[in-house]
Amino acid sequence: MKKIEAIIKPFKLDEVKEALHEVGLQGITVMEAKGFGRQKGHTELYRGAEYVVDFLPKVKIEVICEDGVAERAIEAITNAARTGRIGDGKIFVSTIEDVIRIRTGEKGEAAI
Repeated sequence: MKKIEAIIKPFKLDEVKEALHEVGLQGITVMEAKGFGRQKGHTELYRGAEYVVDFLPKVKIEVICEDGVAERAIEAITNAARTGRIGDGKIFVSTIEDVIRIRTGEKGEAAI
């Protein structure tokens, strides 16, 4: 099993959610996040004063899926989240050792 974590621009969330649904993934976790990468924020002007916005609003998506679905899920996220501009985000993939559904006690891929 794989855990896919994606940091994307907030306005791309609906497109990514739809793309993952088309791949067949049913459950995702979404969190609001703030951060920066290479763009290191930006400068804004407010009431004549210039200030730096270091942490930009982002959305973090987490998905757990079977190994066979992981590549399609990554491709779906990449295509749906891409704008071609700096700050599109990152995808992190890690291996999950086990999953347990609390309600039933199911384990492994049956618990996803």
